[in-house]
Parts: sequence; structure tokens; C-alpha cells
Amino acid sequence: GTLHSVLANRLSHFLDLHGPSLSIDTACSSSLVAVHLACQSLRFGECDTALAGGVSLIAAPELMVAMSKVGFMSADGRCKTFDASANGFGRGEGCGLVVLRRLSDALTDGDRVLAVVRGSAVNQDGQSTLLAAPHGPAQEALILEALDSAQLDAARIGLVEAHGTGTALGDPIEIAGLTQAFRAGGADGNGFCAIGSLKTNIGHLDAAAGVSGLIKASLALHHKTLPASLNFRAPNPKL
Repeated sequence: GTLHSVLANRLSHFLDLHGPSLSIDTACSSSLVAVHLACQSLRFGECDTALAGGVSLIAAPELMVAMSKVGFMSADGRCKTFDASANGFGRGEGCGLVVLRRLSDALTDGDRVLAVVRGSAVNQDGQSTLLAAPHGPAQEALILEALDSAQLDAARIGLVEAHGTGTALGDPIEIAGLTQAFRAGGADGNGFCAIGSLKTNIGHLDAAAGVSGLIKASLALHHKTLPASLNFRAPNPKL
């Protein structure tokens, strides 16, 4: 009963759900890939309501020790995203879940709509410098594909919720990919776009990291407020 493949099915069993039920493991992007597949399921008519999300619990020390030994972890346990002092990430625990419906159905039924997923995309780095390192051109391609899916110009975006783990290697690559994608997507550099990472507030939630950022962005839209990213003093000079 503890098999990874059974985790999603337990929810379906408990809630008596009959639509597609599957566990996704794409590491840190797992919950966002789950949202992507759930949206596709809604578009294809496989279901009328979808639950998508992720959960992360630190139940044993082995992974934390291994990550510390290879230099992934911040010594003080804090994510200093985009900061000059970025030295790794701090892990967190949590669970995030979103309820997804076709917008027309939600409006007809009088549901409270916090945000609309206009488009999404999934890709892979392919052969890059390191397996665990982000790949700027692949990130650029992914963002452009998502913009095309959403039929949206980059110049209209006012907030980016970044992966932003707070590592000296990853942060500059992510910013470079975003910059190239925005230029290619129609942004002329004269507008304003905020960027942040929830990991500075609650840590890196592994499989639940993506949906946590989605929830943050949705609530920011709903409350018309930009939440602060913590631990930022001076920008990373490599950005």
C-alpha cells in the first residue's frame, strides 16, 4: 500500500473518483507536470474536475546528508534566490493541491475562480553540461512554447514565479533563459516584470515545489499583491 504508483489512487479510492489517476515523478517539476496533464485531461474531456498537486515530507535524513555532501544545501538552511550570497537551497515540507475545471463550467456553476491557466508546456534539457544543471536554451524554448500555448505576448507578463533555488549556478542560468525568452516573445525591455521565488519563504518542497509556486502566483493575482521574496540583499553579479 506504500507503492509510489498507488499514492494518487488512494485519493481516488477515498474520494470515490473515477477519472484518470496517476502519480508523476519528474523530481522538482512533478506537481507542475501533474497540473499540465490535468489541464490536458480537461481539454480532452476525460474529466470535468481535476485535482493536481504534490507533497513532500522529510521522513529520513539520508537524502539531506547526500545533498549536503555534494554542495546543494545552504549552510544556514535558507534560500537566497538571486542574491550575491546564494549558496544552495534550504529544504521544506508541505503539501499543495489545486482544483482545476474548464473555465466555462466553473463560471456556469458559480465557482470562485482564483486564476486561469491559459497555457502550459513541458520539455527536457536533452544533452546539457550536467544532468543536474539547468540548461538555458531549453528553458527559453519551454517559456516560448508556454507563451504560444497561452496565446500571450511576453510584454504582457507582470510577474514571474521562478524556480529560483538560490544556487550560484542555477539562478544566473534561469535568468538568462527568461531574458532570452522575453526578448524573443516580444518584450522590448521598457516594461516592468517582477520576479520572485516562494522557496525563500517556505524552502524547497521538492515534488510540491511547483504547485506551491502556482498557488502563490494565483493568490497574488487574487489579492492584487506581490509577496516579498526573502533573504535578498544584493543581486548576484552573474545575473
